[in-house]
Amino acid sequence: MNTRTKNMKFGLLAYFILSGLFILNTQKNLCAQEEIPDSIVTLRIQNIQNILEKNKRNADIWNYGWISAYSAGTAVQGLIYFTNENERTKQDMALGAATTLLAGLFQVIDPLEIGCKAKNLKKISGDTPGERQQKLIFAEETFMNVAKREKSGKSWKIHALNGAVNLGSGLITWLGFKRSVWDGIVNFAMNSAISELQILTQPTRTLKAYNLYKQKYDLEIGLYSRKPKPAYYMGAGLSGISMKIVF
Repeated sequence: MNTRTKNMKFGLLAYFILSGLFILNTQKNLCAQEEIPDSIVTLRIQNIQNILEKNKRNADIWNYGWISAYSAGTAVQGLIYFTNENERTKQDMALGAATTLLAGLFQVIDPLEIGCKAKNLKKISGDTPGERQQKLIFAEETFMNVAKREKSGKSWKIHALNGAVNLGSGLITWLGFKRSVWDGIVNFAMNSAISELQILTQPTRTLKAYNLYKQKYDLEIGLYSRKPKPAYYMGAGLSGISMKIVF
C-alpha cells in the first residue's frame, strides 16, 4: 500500500471520528440549552406577566391622556373656528384642528398596548410542562414586541415624522396664509414643543425591564445586539483534515 493511499485512509478515518465527536458535543450542548427546568419556566412566565401588568397603568395614562388632549384640542379649535369671524383666527384654528386631529388619529392607530398584551398572555393555558414551554415562548415574544414599541416611540424616525408635520404647518402659516415668517416660526415651535413633550413622556419601563431580563437569562434575542453564532466547517483531503470556524 503506497503512502498516498495510507494518508487518504488516515484522513478519512480521522475525519469521521472528529465529525462524530463534534456532532455528539453539539447535540449535548443543544439539549442543555433547550432543557429549561419547569420551575424556571414558570418563574419566567410569571416575571413577564408581573412586569406587563405593573406597567399597564402608566401606558394607559399616556395613551388615553394624549388621545383626550388631542381630541379636546380639535373640538375647541373647531368650535372657535365656527363661532369667530376674524379671518386670521379662523385660519389658525382650522390648521390647529387639522394638526391635533392628525396627531390623535396616529395615537389611536399606534397605541402603546401593554394591558391588552398582558390579558392575552394570562388567557393562555399553562397546565402542563409542554404548555408552559409554549407559553414562555409567547410571553418572551410579547415582552420583546412591547419593548420594541417603546424603543421605536423614541426613535429618530418619530422625531423626524413630527418635525416634518410641524414644518409643514409652519410653512402653511407663512406661505399659504401669506403671514409673516415669524408667524410660521411660532407655529412650528409651538407644535414641536407639544410633539416633543409627547415623546418625552412616553413610558419606557418595559424596555428597561426587558433589557434586564435579557441579561439575567442570557438571551440571544434583543433590541441592540445579537451574540454571534459560530459556523463550523470540516473537510478532509489527501493532505489531511481541516476545520474552519466562522463567526
